[in-house]
Amino acid sequence: MSDHIVVLHRWRDRHAHYEKYLDHRTHRVTYVTTELALDSVPGEAAAARTVPATDDLGAVWRAVTELRTHFGVPERVVALNEGDLDTAAVVRERLGCAGQSSAALARFRDKLTMNRVTAAAGIPAPAFGDAPDEAAVLSFAEHHGWPVVVKPRRGTASRGVVRLDSEADLPLLRTSPPEPRLVQEFCADPVFHIDGLWTGEELGPWRASRYVNTCVDFTQGEALGSVEVDDPELLGPLGAFTARVAAALGPETWVFHLEAFVGTSADGSPSIRFLEAGYRVGGAEIPFVWREVHGIDLAGAAAAVQLGRRPELPAPEEWRTGGWLLVPSPVPAPCRVTAWDLPDPPTSDEGPYTAVIPAVGQVVPRLGGYEHVGARFRFRGASSGDVEKAILRTAAQFRLECAPERGVRGARAVCGLDR
Repeated sequence: MSDHIVVLHRWRDRHAHYEKYLDHRTHRVTYVTTELALDSVPGEAAAARTVPATDDLGAVWRAVTELRTHFGVPERVVALNEGDLDTAAVVRERLGCAGQSSAALARFRDKLTMNRVTAAAGIPAPAFGDAPDEAAVLSFAEHHGWPVVVKPRRGTASRGVVRLDSEADLPLLRTSPPEPRLVQEFCADPVFHIDGLWTGEELGPWRASRYVNTCVDFTQGEALGSVEVDDPELLGPLGAFTARVAAALGPETWVFHLEAFVGTSADGSPSIRFLEAGYRVGGAEIPFVWREVHGIDLAGAAAAVQLGRRPELPAPEEWRTGGWLLVPSPVPAPCRVTAWDLPDPPTSDEGPYTAVIPAVGQVVPRLGGYEHVGARFRFRGASSGDVEKAILRTAAQFRLECAPERGVRGARAVCGLDR
């Protein structure tokens, strides 16, 4: 059996600790990465090849072909970022190596397939349908009512999500490149994300969090926060719902990032409806909060699954509460940071325990996802209320100034969270 393993890697920060997941002395571990992420490739790597983007299948395949010439056909291909899952699946198929195929991945990456699978399992969700053209969206809205939400079937990080309030808004769909889309009934309930491990039989460690603002708001220049939930009356129904979704989508072991609408039924009980799910560790600050606050490496568990191993994740005896905050740049990237300010909190518990803020003079690159943004903050505390207060305080007081790289006049952002 080959001891060559290829990793597709796009993070500049330490979202994943590959050297802990793979013995780089026993295996010849090679990396296909970007120039921006090259510095975070482990020094023990057998080799690294750079590509313009790790979701550029042509460039990745050329890099893997070159690595195969030097190190042999890979035994496994590992990709932990959602944007690289499709590329990794195709590479596995071309190489004939073990691991998830495109067909097996479809229920996690194609939102239409995903919703059909969960609907067949009886999991409640807003009405949905295929949206190949404006006529299909109009027909759906005439049956289910306005507003509706239209989004790419293979989108990530709320890319291309559009809310249409009436037939007059249909031309908005023409502003984005044509691609397969899904239309859904609009739901105004708050969005939660649930992260953890499904063992194939039951839930392993998991945490539920409520977004403060929405991912769509973030794409429109608003800050995005998240606070973990500690209400036992809500966690019980959320756990049961999560187990149903995880079993329906993946009877095998998998690390999940699930999103759901959480409202209140007429009888006062929680109303939980499916939004979408990812076959991977959650984005933003989720892998960091899990490691730093809970002592659990979800990225390591996802890597174990892709390596054909069974992850072992013991839950802590007592959970603390974590949270995070993302601040977008005040002008479109690429832009250069010209100034920032964040007053010290009255006590350490009233501020973030970690802040990732670009230095003055640093350029915020124009890349998708939640890593390369204006600023990132992580929080921990004894309760959801304490963490949320710290998030809101930081959001209210943080100031960031940036200037576009092309010499246009700069802008100043005051971070705020609408409630």
